[in-house]
Parts: sequence; structure tokens; C-alpha cells
Amino acid sequence: MSMKIAADERETSSSKMEEVKVREYDEERHKMEVEKLEKLCEVGQRGKPSLLTDLMGDPICRIRHFHLHLMLVAEYGEGEVVGVIRGCVKTVTKGNSSLHIKLAYILGLRVSPLHRRYGIGTKLVEHLEEWCKQKGANYAYMATDCTNEPSLNLFTKKCGYSKFRTLTMLVQPVHAHYKPISSKIAMLRLPVRLAESMYNYIFANSEFYPKDMDVILSNKLNLGTFIAIPKKNMTKFDLKMGTRLLDEWMPWLRLPSFPDVFRPFGVYCLFGLHMEGKYGKQLMKGLCGLVHNMARDDGGCGAIVAELGLRDPVREAVPHWTKFSWAEDMWCIKNLDKKCEPSDWLTSKSSSPVIFVDPRDF
Repeated sequence: MSMKIAADERETSSSKMEEVKVREYDEERHKMEVEKLEKLCEVGQRGKPSLLTDLMGDPICRIRHFHLHLMLVAEYGEGEVVGVIRGCVKTVTKGNSSLHIKLAYILGLRVSPLHRRYGIGTKLVEHLEEWCKQKGANYAYMATDCTNEPSLNLFTKKCGYSKFRTLTMLVQPVHAHYKPISSKIAMLRLPVRLAESMYNYIFANSEFYPKDMDVILSNKLNLGTFIAIPKKNMTKFDLKMGTRLLDEWMPWLRLPSFPDVFRPFGVYCLFGLHMEGKYGKQLMKGLCGLVHNMARDDGGCGAIVAELGLRDPVREAVPHWTKFSWAEDMWCIKNLDKKCEPSDWLTSKSSSPVIFVDPRDF
């Protein structure tokens, strides 16, 4: 009897898969169906509070910040959307060298709870990978919580991905009160071109640093690049002193002009975090406090998020709530290019503890 049931299940699964068609997302045709599917799936991914899900925003829109992006849907029967997946292709560093590679990022995979275990997720991944290959991607990666066994099993056991890097997602809710900031710290906002030069220098040997950093910094959603330095004898209008301090701390910046000082700012996602020197930890906490206070005045901001590598020293300085944070965010990767030697990145350890998390990936 059990053999007959198993055979019937395989036949049903095969029949259902034949009726599933993978198509490119059409906003006019699929928008309402996709929204319906999203509601059917778990709202709080990985068992985390919905506050974080709300903060990340609409995943349909997120990939549009990349030049090369695609969204696919799986249709069943009379056009019912039973699955969706998003992906993009970008150029990033591999770490340990200045070489760049084309990397695909796969995200937002959803399959209707009523249509799971029929291979729809695998079919969507395979179609998206094929598009990524056509766009020249050498590798593809995805991110999920280390406890998300269904997702890990799909990608590592069925789709050929390997566990690659582990990161921590740090989340701090925005409180009703302001955080105190030391009067000994000065905050400076950098012009975009100067910020780009700084990032290119600091993160040259990190992993996943995007080649199009200028696009990120110029995006209307980016609220600025800020650094904190010890104020010492610096007054609010003593811009010259601020510039000399920068020259002393980071002479490679070669400041072309005086940046704005004490301009308040706020972001939802902290990225490109870096600290150094004797007061690095204290200064980083000061920056995080400033972000929090601006977020407190912004009614649309519920939390401040930063994702960092487990070996990144900045982790010790970023305030967060453990119950809202992921202990381990697992990144899995796959070699899409047969010409690339798998050992050249997949099996190597980066000499840098820093993994650059693209804010467009959230």
C-alpha cells in the first residue's frame, strides 16, 4: 500500500510541475497576485518580530536599485501565482586581492504553503540562475538564518550551494528617549566623492565590496557618510581644526575641501562601518547614538540595522538587542562558471575579517 501511495504522490507532483510555468514578473498582471502570496507566507521571517520585516521594505522594489535585476513568478493553472523569486547581478571584490568578479544575489524566494514540496522552489532557482549566467555571473549567493532548515536544504542539497560565510544581524529598536552623546566627539559629513575614495581605500581587501559604490552613495535613499573624531579643542565653527585632525588620522584621504560639521543625520541601515585607533570603539558608539536620535525624530523608523561578519571588530561597538538580532546569518554560494576554479574562492579564507554588506541587499 505504501509503495502505491508513494507512486501516486510522484505522479501528482510530476503532473503539477507540468502545469507550473515560470515567467518574468509583470507589474500590471502579477502585482496583486504576488502581494496575496506574500501574505500567505510567514510575515516574520526566521521567527523574528515583524518590526524588522516592515523595516526592510517591499522586496519587490529592492532589486530595482541594481542595474541588472530580474523578478520571476511561478504560475499554476489559470494564472495563479504560487511562487516568486528575485535576483540581481553586481561586480564585487573576492577579498585577498584587487580582482573583481560578477556575483548574483538571489533573494525573496517564496512558495505558496498550499503548493510546497512539488519542486517549484527548485524550478524558480534554476530559471533565475540561467538568467544570471547569461548576464555573466561567475557565482551566485543567498542568505538565510542558520536555523532555516527548509531554505538551507533547498539550496545546499538540491541546488548545489555551499555554506560560505556567517554574519550577524544586529538590530536596535528606536526608543522614545534620546541617547546621550559625548560632547568630546565631533561628527563630520563627507562629500560623496571623498566618501567613495575613503570606502575604496578601507574596504579594498574585504569581501563583497561593490564596484559601483558611487551609485550607492548617490542614491536618494542614502542619507550621507559620516565620521566621528575626538573634538578636543575644536569648536563648532573651527572647520580647519577638523580637517587637520582628519589629515592626522587618515592622511590618505587627501581632503580637497572642508566638509560640513555637526550636521545631524539618520539612517535605517548602517553600512560601511569602520573604526580604528585608540578611541575607535567610543567614537563608533557615538555615531550609533547620533543615528538613533535622528531615527527617534523620524516617525517612519522603527529600528536601526547593521549586518557584520563574525570576526569584524566593529561588532563590539554597535548597540543592539539580542532578542531582535540574528546570532548567525548564513550565506551560501555556488560556482556558476565552469571555467572558474572552485578552490579559488569557495574553499579559501579571507585575510580580512570584514565582509561588506551592500545596503541594497536588505
